[in-house]
Amino acid sequence: MDDDDRQRKTFSAGGLSGADFAGVGIQFAVAIIAFLYAGQWLDRRIGTSGVFTIIGVFVGASAAFYNMYRRISAAQKKDDEARKR
Repeated sequence: MDDDDRQRKTFSAGGLSGADFAGVGIQFAVAIIAFLYAGQWLDRRIGTSGVFTIIGVFVGASAAFYNMYRRISAAQKKDDEARKR
C-alpha cells in the first residue's frame, strides 16, 4: 500500500478533504453579491448615493467570513474527534 492509498483511506474514513470546502468560495461570492444588490436596491428606493451599497458589501463579506469560520471550526472539531478514536 503506497502513500496515495493511505491518504484515500484516511479521507474516506472521515478525515477532512478538499470536497468538504469546495463550495465555500462560491458561497462567499454569492453572499457578497446578494448583499451588494440588496444595498443597491435600497439606495435606489431611498434615494441615497451608494451608502447602503457599501454597507451591503461589508455586511455580505462579514456574513461570508462568519459562515466560513463556523464551517471550518466544525470540520476541525469533527476531524479532531475522529483522530481521537
